Order: sequence, then C-alpha cells, then structure tokens
Amino acid sequence: MSSPWFFGPPARRGLFAVEVVALVLAFLVDSVSVVRLGTGNPTGAMLVPPSGSVAALLAVLRRRFPAHVGQLAAAAIALSLLATGIGEALTAVGLDPGLLPAGAEVLGLSLLAGACCRRLRPRSAVLVAVCTAIALVPASLVRYEGAPRTVIAVVAALCWGIALAIGLVLRDADNRRRHDLAEVRTGERLRLARELHDLVAFHVSGIVVRTNAARAIASNPRAEKEDPLDVYAEIEDAGSEALAAMRRLVGMLRTDEDDSLPHGTGFGEAVRRAASGHAEVELDVDVDETPVHPELATTAHRIVLEALTNARKHSPEATETRVSGRREGEEIVLVVDNDNVPPVSPDRTGSGYGLVGMAERVRAVGGAVRAGPEPGRRWRVTARFPAARSQQPGGPGQGDIR
Repeated sequence: MSSPWFFGPPARRGLFAVEVVALVLAFLVDSVSVVRLGTGNPTGAMLVPPSGSVAALLAVLRRRFPAHVGQLAAAAIALSLLATGIGEALTAVGLDPGLLPAGAEVLGLSLLAGACCRRLRPRSAVLVAVCTAIALVPASLVRYEGAPRTVIAVVAALCWGIALAIGLVLRDADNRRRHDLAEVRTGERLRLARELHDLVAFHVSGIVVRTNAARAIASNPRAEKEDPLDVYAEIEDAGSEALAAMRRLVGMLRTDEDDSLPHGTGFGEAVRRAASGHAEVELDVDVDETPVHPELATTAHRIVLEALTNARKHSPEATETRVSGRREGEEIVLVVDNDNVPPVSPDRTGSGYGLVGMAERVRAVGGAVRAGPEPGRRWRVTARFPAARSQQPGGPGQGDIR
C-alpha cells in the first residue's frame, strides 16, 4: 500500500509545500486586488462563483485523489467557464461584478492540466488540455479590458504551456519507470526459471522411483503384497506436486548463472549460506530444523542475499546486521534488518527495483514481503512464507508438501 499523500519522499513533500504556498499567495493577491480595484456592483460580485479558490482547492486535492484527476480538472474548468459566463451576463444586465480574480484560478487550472497530461490517456489528456486553454486564455480576454487583459492572457498561456510541458516530461518518466520495472520482473522470473530443470528432475525422479519400486514388488513373489491403491495415491501426489511446481515456473527461460542450492537444503542452512558471515543469524529451533520445499529454501536464500546487498549499498556505515527467523501461526517469518540508515532512507536513494524482485519471488511461493524504515535509524525487510509450503519428514524424496 502506498504512503498517504501528505507523507512520502522528501522531494514530493517539498514540491507539495511549494504548490500550497504558491496557491495561497495567489489567492491573497487576488483578494487584495479585489478589495483595492474592485469597483463593481456588490450584488453582482456575490453572484459570481468563486472559481479561483475552488480551482486552487481542487489542484491540491489532485494529490489526494490521483485516480480522479480528470474529474477534478473537469469540475474546475466547468466552474471557471461558468464564472466567466455569469460575469458577462451580469455585466449585460447592469450588475457589473467588477474585477474577477485570476491568479489562483490560472495556477490551479494549470496544475490540473499538467497532472492530466501526466496521468490520463492521450485522448482524455488532449481534451482536458484544450478545455483548460479555453478556460484560461479566451476567458481572460473576455473578463478584462485594456492592458491587464493582455498581461493576464499572456501569463495564463505561459503557465498553461509550462504545466503541459512538465506533465509530458513526467509522463515520459513514468513510462520509462514502468518499462524498467517490467524488465526487473522479467529478470527475476528468468532467475526463477533457472530452477525449472532441477525441480522437474526432482519430482519426476520421485515418480519413477515409486513406479519402479511398485513394479519390483509386484514381480517378487516373496515380497509382501502392497495395496495398489496406496501406490497409485503416492504416485498421484508426486505428480500433483510436480505439476504445481511446473505451473509456477512454466514459460520461463533458463539463465546461464547457476547459484541454486543443493536439493535437501533446509531453511536454516539456506539462510546461513546467504548470510555467510555478513550478518548475525538467529533462527528459532522450530524454523531452523524445519524441512522445506526446494522453492521455499531458494526463495529465502535469495531474499537474504538481496536484503544484505541493499544493506551494504545503502547503509555502508551499518555496524549491526541481523537475520532472524521465527514461526507465527501458519507462517514462517524471515527478517533482515540493519542499523545506521542514512537520513535519506534506502528506498529513496535507489531505484527500488531490488524490492520489486524480492516481492516477485516471494509471491511465487504464496508469501509476501515488506520493507521499510524502523525507529532508531534501522531498515527492516520482512518476508512471510506460508508454513504449508514446509515439508514433513517421512515422505519420499524431500518429503510431502502439505
């Protein structure tokens, strides 16, 4: 889940503060201008909707409701055009509302136009951009007379153009980031696929062994007769396990890199191999000695590797790095944390693609991962795996998956 709109990266909070200050200043300038220069009919002025203040408010709310930025922009544009129309109608009937404020309205509509160019689909973005231009430039020419009309129209056009340019630049950056994220996910899936051969060999070998054993027993008159249904059930279970594992990895391509764990590696051994002296490992006994499926062991191994790599990269002054594991109900919880996190947290200094890869891998085994800062300048990565993926001893090969 994303952070609330008023939190998040320092750069985003700073930009939001600048926007709010600019909108407030524009509103204050509008208010002073109306008080000093407004010579219209008070009744007419009261009948004109406050399009400037509403547009500024909607511009602020676009950060809280990014999925509804199109509706917010449409409401601001409609109110601006309505204010212009009502003002002209009142002037025609002798109720001249006087000077209509423009600063907050121009800035608010420009911010909304830029946000729409960034987030909406091309057709909708073009429509909002055109309607915003109509609400800003021609409306300025209609509302005002003399030199102020030209100045306000030029400033409105300039703000509109700058907002659209920034929106298009941010749109391109978002597209590039989505492309990079897709590449990271694909790369992680390719790393997952490198285990396909070993998994298939593991499961199919178990099926072959069971089948050969059943055939040997059936052809040996001195062997105790075994219920064929039991043999079939065991083979069916092994085949189901193989199909489940292959479905999770099918469609992937094998990479040249080969750093997988040997079959039979337990959870504790997988974690210790990944830590390999770079962190203190603390595992509860019920987790350390739990036989696990090869996929889960490999996933835990990769999570620890990635988390420790991030710790060394983003917290070079860390003096304490810990890896711990425990059992919580039906889940196995793996935690990697370190101290001396810089004032700018790791998720702000890097691309965040490492976390994407970790999440992709953990989801493949039915788990979830979370990473974030903790009190005391610490950074913590918590991965939760379903305990149902653990293997119980006594089954064939690596054990049955419950």
